[in-house]
Amino acid sequence: MAHLGQHLSPVAVVGAGWSGLAAAVTLAERGVPVTVFEASRSLGGRARRVSVDGVDLDNGQHVLIGAYRDTLRLMRKVGADPDKLLLRAPLELSFTDGFHLRAPRLPYPLNLIVALLSAKGISFAEAMSALRFMATLRVLRYRIEPDRSVRQLLDEHRQPGTLRSHLWEPLCVSALNTPLDRASARVFANVLRDGLTGTREASDLLIARTDLGRVFPEPAAEYIKAHGGTVELGLPVRRIARVHGGFRINDALEFSCVVIACGPHQAGQLLVQLPELADALSRIGTFGYEPIVTCYLQYPDSVSLPSPMLGFTGGIVQWAFDRGRLGGPKGLLAAVISASGAHEELTKEALASRIEAELRSALGTLPALRWSQVITEKRATFSCTPALARPEAQTAVPGLMLAGDYVASEYPGTLEAAVRSGINAARAVGNN
Repeated sequence: MAHLGQHLSPVAVVGAGWSGLAAAVTLAERGVPVTVFEASRSLGGRARRVSVDGVDLDNGQHVLIGAYRDTLRLMRKVGADPDKLLLRAPLELSFTDGFHLRAPRLPYPLNLIVALLSAKGISFAEAMSALRFMATLRVLRYRIEPDRSVRQLLDEHRQPGTLRSHLWEPLCVSALNTPLDRASARVFANVLRDGLTGTREASDLLIARTDLGRVFPEPAAEYIKAHGGTVELGLPVRRIARVHGGFRINDALEFSCVVIACGPHQAGQLLVQLPELADALSRIGTFGYEPIVTCYLQYPDSVSLPSPMLGFTGGIVQWAFDRGRLGGPKGLLAAVISASGAHEELTKEALASRIEAELRSALGTLPALRWSQVITEKRATFSCTPALARPEAQTAVPGLMLAGDYVASEYPGTLEAAVRSGINAARAVGNN
């Protein structure tokens, strides 16, 4: 590490996930040299590329939406063209049981009205009930006080079975990665506000045509280096101590400011070394975590889904993505299970077998499976529960900021929340 000591930048970012890289890009854009430390050998944190048998995959299947304005802006800033890397399509929910909802390219509220009234699988009365629900939230300015579970909110507004199972629950679990019984209605209302009632493009679905590493992390790292920064992979930060004028990292390297941009449980291991941060540490200590399971199944090239993203009900699989239609290998499907549930009791082998059986049951006859791979991100996000106390970005220690999807904000643990937190942390650096 001696070479680092000769050319230290004034700011250190701990973690090369989406929040850390967003912070570093924002600093680099302002001409501030930055050093990014990443314990692993790969970029992207909990949204990264993995390789299986020479095939580039992701540790989880992520879907962006048009409302991710800061993610899209930073992609363009670092030279990652969203129009080429992401498949953009109007909000469309297609399920194997025949339910289908598609939002036309019209401004709000016309897009939502037409989508609900023309949806297949729900009655006119159910469509009107959903529109009344959204109208009521608008009157409330999407403020849910006191906070409660999404299930309670839906019960209060009489959102019936099909609407719940095919619209509200998929949106909740996909965005908050938390089951309805424990998900925050306040945060869910914020998601509905920005995702369904913003600009016409806000509700568009954006699905990566390539692996996540190429979508943002790798171009971001190159941008940081091109602007005088450094990205150090395989270099964990184990100790942070306050010194005169700043901080000492790993008993060797000194910086004027530090952005801790690793996962909350990892951040906690660093915060415990600084007694002044007991409040932030106590908040992180109350967090629960939710997994995301992605099972990749490689079938012969002839296998394809009727749409790039297909919903399932009645089993453990929630969504299946046709990677062959998204620029990946033909015949490759990605089955996704978000949040905690009974599937966590199964072994990887049993889980893969169960998922394949559900695909065969819903899709009909499938040719022999060539291979499968289950990837479980056990702490994919924090549990987004009602009235959860999340730590602020600006800590009690001047010059020390937190960044990550778990930091206090209106949003759940999404890529956009991570990116925005990184941007805010970088801006806070300028105020120290």
